[in-house]
Amino acid sequence: MSNEFVLLNKKPGGVAELVINRPDVHNAFDDDVIAQLINRLEAVNEDSEIRVLVLRSNGKNFSAGADLAWMKRMAQNSHQENVEDAGQLARLMEVLNNLNKPTIALVQGAAYGGAVGLAACCDIVIAAESSAFCLSEVKIGLIPAVISPYVVRAIGERQSRRYFVTAELFSARQAQEYGLVHEVVASPELLDDACQRFVKQLRRNSPQAMHAAKELIFAVSSKVIDQTVIDDTARRIADIRVSEEGQEGLGSFLEKRKPNWIQE
Repeated sequence: MSNEFVLLNKKPGGVAELVINRPDVHNAFDDDVIAQLINRLEAVNEDSEIRVLVLRSNGKNFSAGADLAWMKRMAQNSHQENVEDAGQLARLMEVLNNLNKPTIALVQGAAYGGAVGLAACCDIVIAAESSAFCLSEVKIGLIPAVISPYVVRAIGERQSRRYFVTAELFSARQAQEYGLVHEVVASPELLDDACQRFVKQLRRNSPQAMHAAKELIFAVSSKVIDQTVIDDTARRIADIRVSEEGQEGLGSFLEKRKPNWIQE
């Protein structure tokens, strides 16, 4: 790829940062950026050395959402070409949402349109108090289609019914109240400190168990608690108990020692 708009930086301690690097256009994304994000995320999925992924961006804004030049170009293409193009954005959301390790999003400045979807697909979202969110698609005659499953799960149907149709700005504090954001810090300069607290906590946990815990949430969320769900949860705890990390975790607890995934 000729332009590296997405950087993957591996840090000590099993932490990787995925950085959107288009500050000159407020980190707006187009088909090239989407392809690079998918590529990097798939690499993270395959890298057993990475235990936590931090999603962030360079510059004053997290992301302005879709690049308008890209939208204008796609509007001139056929319906089938638009279906295929939208499918790539849907693929990005799916890969991020289902990543096999914990994800932390750091949000500063504007998080508009598809950027709200990126945040909704992360396990933990930390935002600066000055940041602002907007599901802005209807302002330009569009809808937040492929991000909608994740955003509705994050903020609920009731708030979605408001913000999908009004395209109002909502603050970091409102985003926290609605469930999109987990923690708000006073300024962008404090995002890293808050992130490190979460990273330290996550690195004490079993990588295999955290992955299984994410899958468990998807398996039971909004499901009727019937015999199928009950049997599935019983199978899942049995699977993790007899796994290598499950055995190590139980053994270390009983032997009053640190499990082997904690390397400090």
